[in-house]
Amino acid sequence: MVVSGSFWIKDFFHGHSHCTKFTGSISELADILASVIQGSAIGPAAYLVTAADLHPMHDTNKILKFADDTYLIVPAANTNTSADELSDIESWPTDNNLKLNCAKSKEIIFQSRSNRGKAVQLPPPQQGIERVDSISALGVVINNRLTATDHISYVLTACSSVLYALRVFRSHGLPELSKPQCSRR
Repeated sequence: MVVSGSFWIKDFFHGHSHCTKFTGSISELADILASVIQGSAIGPAAYLVTAADLHPMHDTNKILKFADDTYLIVPAANTNTSADELSDIESWPTDNNLKLNCAKSKEIIFQSRSNRGKAVQLPPPQQGIERVDSISALGVVINNRLTATDHISYVLTACSSVLYALRVFRSHGLPELSKPQCSRR
């Protein structure tokens, strides 16, 4: 029996359901008719296929996509197009039987070194989108000054937390790792 490769992909996207367990009670199963299955090996590629028709309205703006993250980049010269771009992005999920998570949407304005410290007229904030000084993109913290300081602070804090946890575990009986034996010739 020969099985076509397209059948397993169709089967992968078909017949998914979801239930919720809360305080010992389990809800009834609900069919999932749209979405990208997060955590699956095919999830990032599925998102790229799903979002293939999501393009900027204006040629000088850019939309970058990776896994299930989407970034709209609007140059300073195009700030007047931001509202149109965001409106288009907000209507795209509805047209594709998806839902936009507005709570995860952030706005960041990058400033050039030549403008730092000067009074620069920033565009008005986009309604319903939080304006931030830094964002995490694919695990890298990017600040509005395009410096590495926020990312380095994040990494050092994470390392400090792990080292503290290891010290606590060690004080509660976690055995020390055996030291590697160096051979001399």
